[in-house]
Amino acid sequence: MYGEKFFFQALVFLAAAVISVPIAKRLGLSSVLGYLFAGFIIGPYGLGFIGAEGQDIMHFAEFGVIMMLFLVGIELEPTVLWRLRSPILGMGGIQVFATTAIISLIAYAFGLPFNTALAIGMILSLSSTAIVIQTLNEKRLIKTDGGQRSFSVLLFQDLAVIPMLSLMPLLALNTLPAVSQGDAKSALWVEGLPGWLHALLVLVVITSIVIVGRFIARHIFRAIAKTQLREIFTAAALLLVIGIAILMSKIELSPALGTFIAGVVLANCEYRHELVSDIEPFKGLLLGLFFISIGASIDFNLIKSSPYIIAGIVFGLMLIKLFILFGVGRIFKMGFDQNVLFAFALAQGSEFAFVLLSFAVQNNVIAKEISSLLVAAVALSMSLTPLLMLLYEKIIQPKIGTKERQAKEADAIDERNPVIIVGFGSFGSIIGRLLRANGVGITVLETDSDKVELLRKLGLKVFYGDASRYDLLHAAGADEAKILILALNDDEKSLEIINAVKRRFPHLKIFARASDRTQAYELLEAGVKHVYLESLDTSLRVGVDALKALGFRAYQAYRASKIFRYHDEKSIIELSHLRHDKKGYITQARQRIEDLEQLLLSELREEKEHVDVGWDTTTMREDSAEKR
Repeated sequence: MYGEKFFFQALVFLAAAVISVPIAKRLGLSSVLGYLFAGFIIGPYGLGFIGAEGQDIMHFAEFGVIMMLFLVGIELEPTVLWRLRSPILGMGGIQVFATTAIISLIAYAFGLPFNTALAIGMILSLSSTAIVIQTLNEKRLIKTDGGQRSFSVLLFQDLAVIPMLSLMPLLALNTLPAVSQGDAKSALWVEGLPGWLHALLVLVVITSIVIVGRFIARHIFRAIAKTQLREIFTAAALLLVIGIAILMSKIELSPALGTFIAGVVLANCEYRHELVSDIEPFKGLLLGLFFISIGASIDFNLIKSSPYIIAGIVFGLMLIKLFILFGVGRIFKMGFDQNVLFAFALAQGSEFAFVLLSFAVQNNVIAKEISSLLVAAVALSMSLTPLLMLLYEKIIQPKIGTKERQAKEADAIDERNPVIIVGFGSFGSIIGRLLRANGVGITVLETDSDKVELLRKLGLKVFYGDASRYDLLHAAGADEAKILILALNDDEKSLEIINAVKRRFPHLKIFARASDRTQAYELLEAGVKHVYLESLDTSLRVGVDALKALGFRAYQAYRASKIFRYHDEKSIIELSHLRHDKKGYITQARQRIEDLEQLLLSELREEKEHVDVGWDTTTMREDSAEKR
């Protein structure tokens, strides 16, 4: 029965993910490597739990790619594209064209026809969006210079798939035997059309999708929103994804490409955030299934029969890409450490290669035998990427350091003030405005160049620069200043600045923002005495207003918030010493929570007794203030 077979396959996939990933993480490996290894084990060339012909695996793989590209597209905001326009067009364009040219020449030198060699060069020039983004996110490298440049190149590659797919029919010279498509061919809209008309139809369909999405989709989602049923948003998104995927299949283009376009269409929709929040929980699981399917799709019988050929393709591909990527980074003046990260991250083949190779075989551009070798080589290169990143993280990175490349030269600072504020977002700007309004001079340092330009347009004097640099702090007057206020939302950068200040300017009093209790503990361990939870004051204000709305007197509500604040800040200091002792921390934290609740309830009962006996609450308020 087909239903039983499907559920059995789902059971195997989910069990493999649940077992393999925790083991991989426990061994210090990435989750991607755990998924790939699970695919090796359960695949048709391992234990054989999943389809001997591999067809069911490819269904999972295709669905994983479809959902991945939909999410990539829907998160692709125009502002991000504009900010990364230089690395996207420059670095991405040079990398794709250079890699295509070199690999095509090598393939042509080995005797392949020119059209086949060019198709292979284009296909192997791409890198894996899924594996690279997942790995960089796991290792918290996505926000580094190398991580951002890698993301930019991947965006260009994703967009380059469109012309590559369009070129495949034009490269068909009918020099290869036709590949049977069964009855599916008769369902295509482009059957029997000349190449130029096929290309025109592709352009018309894509343009229609963009127009409909831009002018009609928002009205549809507005109507759906009126139902106030959250699950309908998910259903509508899936309907759009599947519908456009089928439409793209009809014109002989990749369904994955269609879903990417669908995501981009929804990127500017006012209901974009609702759609993302509904689909986001599925993202990690679907990508995990995709990685498992990649591991399971590797044909070990083919590898055994042609080990030297496949090994040559894998290592040749990765070496060529490493040299080209490193050269591109040098051209764009990346720092050495970030350039190495950039090259190592993108040295593999792409999941798009499976789509493009299949499409090339269907269009008689690449022979089936060559395609099988390339599929195995690309899958192996993707499997080696987590190991390559592990090599970078454990061996190369400690030796070369992690110095970030500065996007531009730091500003020259020509003023001296008693207070230096690092970070001028919503948190830091309030502090700065309050100090200035009271006649206190401040020097503001900001690491986001775009934010610096915006703040200057608003008439605020802000200097661009990295406050972890000794020369910049010295220029900002740290020798003479009294207070340094850290208002950054980057935890790692805050700790880096604190260490620099402690070494060079120990006289400075540091007032640091903490995004949560974990960061507060880290700041306290680093020697910062004045730590402030950014959400504490706002949360207490909401709590006070809620108590007053429930009938509590204003004095009761404010006193309760003061007691809560005092004991909560005290508990942060006391519990910071126990945070690495999980059992002791939980025990002490629970005890403090209970003690604080009992204290507040006791205060409430005492307050009620005073009111009942007719005590003067004004006198009581003054007495309480004197005690505090």
